[in-house]
Parts: sequence; C-alpha cells; structure tokens
Amino acid sequence: MIATVAMRTLLLALLITVAPAGAQDKAPATPSTLSAAPQIIEPLVSSVDGLPISALPPQRLPAKGCAAFLWTRTPSMALVAMAITDPASLRLTIDGKVTDLPISAQNGIGGLGYSQITEYRGKGPTATLQIVVKTDASTPKSGSISDATLRIDRPGQAGVVIPVAGAIGCA
Repeated sequence: MIATVAMRTLLLALLITVAPAGAQDKAPATPSTLSAAPQIIEPLVSSVDGLPISALPPQRLPAKGCAAFLWTRTPSMALVAMAITDPASLRLTIDGKVTDLPISAQNGIGGLGYSQITEYRGKGPTATLQIVVKTDASTPKSGSISDATLRIDRPGQAGVVIPVAGAIGCA
C-alpha cells in the first residue's frame, strides 16, 4: 500500500515536471521547428555510480506516444534513460554523449506500447531493456515500472547491467 501511494506520488510529480511541450508556457512551435523527438539536452554529470553512463537532466514528455523515464535503483537514483514509443527509441548518455538508439527487436507484451524485452541498437552500442509495466484503469495514460534492468553493450568493452525503475507518461 505504501509503495503504491509512493509510486502514484512520484508519477504525479513526474507528470507535472514533464508536461507535454504544448502545455508549457512557450510560444507554439512553427512547423519548421518541430522535431520527431524531444529536445536533446546535455548530461549533468559525467558518470553515475562509476558506470559508463551519465544522468539525463529532466526530459520532456513527447507530443505524441508514451515515454518511460528510468532511474537507477542504486544509491544515486539518477535519471539514466528515457524510452519513447513514437518513434520507438531509447535515449541515454554513454561515455558523456547523449545517444538516441532506435528499436531493433522486441519480445512479449509489457503494456502502454512497450514490450517486456526490447533491444535498441545504434552504430556502436546496444541496449536491452527488460521491464514489467504496471497500469491502473483509473489513470489510463500512465504506468509504473518497479522491476526492470537496462543492459548496455559496447563493442570491445564489457557489458553492464543496471537495475532501474520508473514511470510512464503518455500524451
């Protein structure tokens, strides 16, 4: 019960913080300035818990589709990844560089447009996200992720598996 209340409070705070770009106090974007993915923002720190990834600063909820915001389940509790459903990609910071990896494979039904196991592959790194999505009928455009792992593989380097948890918000 306490965990459910805590997740709902976290989700509410997240939805307030990452309101859709159109809902924030900004002039509407012109068609020439619209992009398919939310704005890329440089990372705040160089490393999270000694791992080869950096924290992402607060990210915006995309104008369409859903976004899963993932924090480490380590002492830092840093925002390390954002999985977007439209276009299907994973944003994370590897070796100090913000990277959007496109989806390459998926398996199983996770909910809200996510699969239980999803692979994202770029020109170099590969990330595999394994999640359990929990939804509530009273809040159909949101969900929580209490049990997940993010595996990052880079050519010529050891892979790393990071325990993560998070929240999902949909436009």
